[in-house]
Amino acid sequence: GLVDTHVHVNEPGRTDWEGFASATRAAAAGGVTTIVDMPLNSIPPTVTVAGLDAKRAVAGPQSHVDVGFWGGAIPGNIPDLRGLHDAGVFGFKCFLLHSGVDEFPPLDADEMEQVMRELVTYDAMLIVHAEDSRAIDRAPSPEGDVYERFLHSRPRGAENLAISEVIERARWTGARAHILHLSSSDALPMIRSAKRDGVRLTVETCPHYLALTAEEVPAGATEYKCCPPIREAHNRELLWEGLLDGTIDYIASDHSPSTIDLKDPENGDFAVAWGGVSSLQLELPIVWTEARRRGIGIEQVVAWMATKPAANVGLTGKGSIAPGNDADFAVFAENDAFVVDAAELQHKNPITPYAGRPLSGVVRQTILRGRRVDGETPHGTLIRRGMLDS
Repeated sequence: GLVDTHVHVNEPGRTDWEGFASATRAAAAGGVTTIVDMPLNSIPPTVTVAGLDAKRAVAGPQSHVDVGFWGGAIPGNIPDLRGLHDAGVFGFKCFLLHSGVDEFPPLDADEMEQVMRELVTYDAMLIVHAEDSRAIDRAPSPEGDVYERFLHSRPRGAENLAISEVIERARWTGARAHILHLSSSDALPMIRSAKRDGVRLTVETCPHYLALTAEEVPAGATEYKCCPPIREAHNRELLWEGLLDGTIDYIASDHSPSTIDLKDPENGDFAVAWGGVSSLQLELPIVWTEARRRGIGIEQVVAWMATKPAANVGLTGKGSIAPGNDADFAVFAENDAFVVDAAELQHKNPITPYAGRPLSGVVRQTILRGRRVDGETPHGTLIRRGMLDS
């Protein structure tokens, strides 16, 4: 079974965007048996133990797959981080620019370093949305329905600059750092260099950066909007090279849904639309379709989407078939194919940039801890770092 360490479930508070019932049903339909939920866009966010408790209370009765949680690092909550760590979160997320929701404000680079100095004392990982706010503030405006304008509003330079800050602060502090949703291939050389130097750095990318290209985005197609953005075809191929040579450690969905109206379908304005791609149910066939085209085997895909993410976040008993591990499996017909119909997806809001796209590979069934997931009776478990709950 796949392990997706980057999922925005949004419950409580924004359950009309998604929710644990719909998200975990979609996960199971896509062969994903474990998700780790992001600390935003729920209300309250997971930046205190009370916020974590609220999220666990609603997730427990509804989850069709196993669910873990990230904590959040925001200005002023360093005193809350140890309590969240002790309560079993898998690490802490921060932004280096506005997150899109006011209740989860960003850190500046110095604040991020202070958080790293705290986290290194108990070897917790900081996961970072790495785009530089100053660079984006000075970039062109994205108004309108032309995707190229939006692309220019989130330049590679903003991503590269923020990643360089993460690398150097991790180097200075000795902390564990993880770059979320890498989209700029320009950053690959400095990531390689940092890893060679022994910086404790890991990196993920996402299915949409590996499958979609800026050149194919139609005017007003805000279902393609995400941050950082889907970039050009040449950039996509360099990300695949980064995966193959190990510079990029693994793949996670960054499933970031919203209601359809927040995507501004009437006007198709990339400045107004919510940024996020819904792909939790589709991530395995998306990646498999692109991988087999490049001669990459299913074993490698499973390593990127199950084994490596599980190992990186410390999920014991997950991500591989081995004695003593949880009996989590996806039955995957790799030579079958289908055309994506958004209306048939289990996500709460049927909008996706993959609508009408032919994909290879069909998930026939998903088994969690030896029991088939039927999508009707939830039997997922809430998991903590280093242990399992009953």
